[in-house]
Amino acid sequence: MGNKIVLDVSNVTKSFGNRVAVNNVSFTIREGEIFGFLGPNGAGKTTTMKMICGLTSITKGQIRVCNYDIPKDQEKALSYIGALIENPLMYPNMTGWDNLKYYASLYNNVSIKDIKKYAKIVGLEARLKDKLKTYSLGMKQRLGIAQALLHSPKLLVLDEPLSGLDPNGVKEMRDFLKILAHEYKIAILISSHMLSDMEQICDTIGIINNGQLLEIKSITSLRETIEGAKRIQVKVDYPNFAGKIIVNEMRLKVDLAGNRVLVYTSEDKISEITQKLVGYGINIFGIEVATKSLEQIFLEIINNKTKGKTNIV
Repeated sequence: MGNKIVLDVSNVTKSFGNRVAVNNVSFTIREGEIFGFLGPNGAGKTTTMKMICGLTSITKGQIRVCNYDIPKDQEKALSYIGALIENPLMYPNMTGWDNLKYYASLYNNVSIKDIKKYAKIVGLEARLKDKLKTYSLGMKQRLGIAQALLHSPKLLVLDEPLSGLDPNGVKEMRDFLKILAHEYKIAILISSHMLSDMEQICDTIGIINNGQLLEIKSITSLRETIEGAKRIQVKVDYPNFAGKIIVNEMRLKVDLAGNRVLVYTSEDKISEITQKLVGYGINIFGIEVATKSLEQIFLEIINNKTKGKTNIV
């Protein structure tokens, strides 16, 4: 991943009358990085993307693309952006090639060679002579991305590009976006409400809800969080007594659930826990390691409304 910052969003707010749709959001994306905007529908993802693309005004804050300010240097800033927000606007009775040629004509410096290059990158060169109405949803999405890439942007903004694709289409799109970022050094901002897809595509994830960016985490640290969220689940005959022993003698955090004691620690403590409990005459009926899933961690971040309250165990 490059060090050069392509997109810098700083303390950005968007209000529609009294309703605050995006509230004081800040993040950066570097070249070759895939940044995932993750949150439920209506969280503020699309509104933020529209501000980045100059499609809606910024109420407060600053957005810079390759050091050019939106809206001050809007034309220059937008020349570095390719975007696919909501459905790509294409002409169904025209061929894929004619659609791309039409969009290329809107720029000053896009050649036939560029059109061929990006059609090849998105894997559509064999179908360019076919009419758009014969394309699958995945192919239309890829043609839309080819259109967004025609002027060789530094930043690609994609709003829910995996929505409606079949599993094969999702995998193709994932592989293709990684190639764009890692081989062509394009910074990509992608939104989704599907955590599992984002985990496999993104380098960094920003979790947004009710217009607030609650957490920014690298995928690596999210996975470490999952590792750190391991709990030992011990099934016993006297859970309250067992819990007190573990807290007082081992200084570990515990939760009780029915006849189970959940101990927040790693597997290497299992033998010590069992020895302590057996030493006090407690019967153990089973031990297992429970790990929180990425989904549970995501929901916890969402449910702890503000960053100040965010507490991942």
